[in-house]
Amino acid sequence: MSVTSHSSEVSKNPSAGARPSRHLSVLFFLALLAGVIYVGISIYSDVSGHAMSPLHWTVVATLAAALLIALGFEFVNGFHDTANAVATVIYTHSLSPTVAVILSGLCNFLGVLLSSGAVAFGVVALLPIDLVLHGHPSTGFAMVFALLLSAIAWNLLTWWKGIPASSSHTLIGSMIGVGIANAMINHGSLNGVNWGQAIKIGYSLLFSPFIGFVFAGLMLLALRLMVRNKALYEAPRDGMPPPMWIRSLLVASSSGVAFAHGSNDGQKGMGLIMMILVSLIPATYALDRYSTQHDLPAFASSAYEVSHIINGDTLPDLSQPADQILREYLRNHHETPDVVPALGVLTGRIHAQIAALESLESLSDDQVNDIRDDMYITSEAIRMMSGSDTFKAQFEGHSGKALNGLKAHIDSTIKFIPLWVKVVTALALGLGTVVGWKRVVHTVGEKIGKSRMTYAQGLSAQTVAMATIGAADILGLPVSTTHVLSSGVAGTMAANRSGLQWGTLRNLALTWVLTLPATILLAGGMFWLFLQF
Repeated sequence: MSVTSHSSEVSKNPSAGARPSRHLSVLFFLALLAGVIYVGISIYSDVSGHAMSPLHWTVVATLAAALLIALGFEFVNGFHDTANAVATVIYTHSLSPTVAVILSGLCNFLGVLLSSGAVAFGVVALLPIDLVLHGHPSTGFAMVFALLLSAIAWNLLTWWKGIPASSSHTLIGSMIGVGIANAMINHGSLNGVNWGQAIKIGYSLLFSPFIGFVFAGLMLLALRLMVRNKALYEAPRDGMPPPMWIRSLLVASSSGVAFAHGSNDGQKGMGLIMMILVSLIPATYALDRYSTQHDLPAFASSAYEVSHIINGDTLPDLSQPADQILREYLRNHHETPDVVPALGVLTGRIHAQIAALESLESLSDDQVNDIRDDMYITSEAIRMMSGSDTFKAQFEGHSGKALNGLKAHIDSTIKFIPLWVKVVTALALGLGTVVGWKRVVHTVGEKIGKSRMTYAQGLSAQTVAMATIGAADILGLPVSTTHVLSSGVAGTMAANRSGLQWGTLRNLALTWVLTLPATILLAGGMFWLFLQF
């Protein structure tokens, strides 16, 4: 079939031009209004019940703008990534656009709610230690607005061009750009970027599309061997839904992709929102001060045990304050003889702070900032040291268990996500899907292969995408739903010998290559510009 005849056939495909119903539009605006009201009530309740002093109007205005932009990023994320979850079921007429996007939104919602939070804080760990700890508010504002606006700008540009770009890729590039700019401005080097975490995340983004391509193709070949029913290998026709058994498989795998997407991509938005809340309202959100799950005596005992294991009963003679030594270690990754003793001093200080408390609620605003900084530095230092052979040899057996136990106590205190943050993140993803699904459906269904996508190809691509994203979520790694699903469709086209539209694949690959440098430059430039004001 020629490209011309194929294009003519595409134009007749009902799914390519279908629009959601008017009822869905009404539901969209009602959900948007409910989300805004819910966020306002939740923050007011948290702050009025916990903050030691009322918020200044400038903080309220900045917080509103930052949250609007953060949720805007998740909304745009729905254009790119969440829409992939409904592309196959809409294209194959298994579900109407209205039902598909609502189902996807519900599955995303459940995925976000049931997520572990590991991906959220893994992404935040990309940022330089100076930007994550409590510091000058203007620097925090510049960081938040630079990385969010640059990510949104690139996502909108690629969406407008009809290219399924990766929101994960975009956000990570923006974070690296802010980190590089901050390091160059303050230190004159690139040591401020957590390159180890960046490389780890880079591997997951690099290899996940290859996993999608190979395994989706293999699954299609396996289906051909095991399932002989010809109906599974036909392309959608005349707007008619497939047989019920095929339809059920497609809907189930689509729901699985949406759930997995919520549990992985949704966490990036949650991490951004928590970073904003900690930067602007640390008294309320820097520590999980009001949870009944904290066992403070056990926490204090764990900190004392680690401090005693490292330094015994005597304080070491350090060349600098302990927190400064560990900050430098986290910044440049160079382990000096003072690093481990400094860790012992800092854990001893955490013990002294925790042991004197009946509950974390009794901490003042200033104490919250100080102890959160100490805890974050300690947790990140333990994480980084755990990759050192020397450190592993020093902390074996009981010592290693004590260290891991302390890190678990710290992480449960500083790495938490309120329920309302999960809810509004899921809502933003779902609303983005409602608006932006059509472009992605057209690209995934008809612009990757030279022939139209069959039911079996859609099922194979979705199943592999669901499994890949779910595995990445368990490992705490961000992956791109767009890249995994698009490459999965390409893999099925190759396995089916259907031929590939190299123009589309070239655009996808070019976007994949350009996203990092483009967002690094854009975010770094914005960060420098915002700091001038």
